[in-house]
Amino acid sequence: MEKIDHIGIVVPSIKRAVTWYLENRDCKVKYQDATWALLEFHNVDLALVLPHEHPPHIAFVDETITNGTIHRDGSESKYDHDTFGNIIEKIKYKKK
Repeated sequence: MEKIDHIGIVVPSIKRAVTWYLENRDCKVKYQDATWALLEFHNVDLALVLPHEHPPHIAFVDETITNGTIHRDGSESKYDHDTFGNIIEKIKYKKK
């Protein structure tokens, strides 16, 4: 069975969105900068992204991807689409 890593939603302001989620939902900030934030919930992470930085998406862990985009945290990912127009991110993390 696959694992959903995170869901990415577009927000107009990372700072305002993080504040709202912290005040209105039970979550923790895993990462935050001016361009995106990652909130940790009990069952899945929520990525808050700006419209010009990332598309809204759902990310699945996929250890088989190669030649993807390398991110600041060392993770590697590729974007794809399902047959319904939704953006799928495949992501793998460096082994610790």
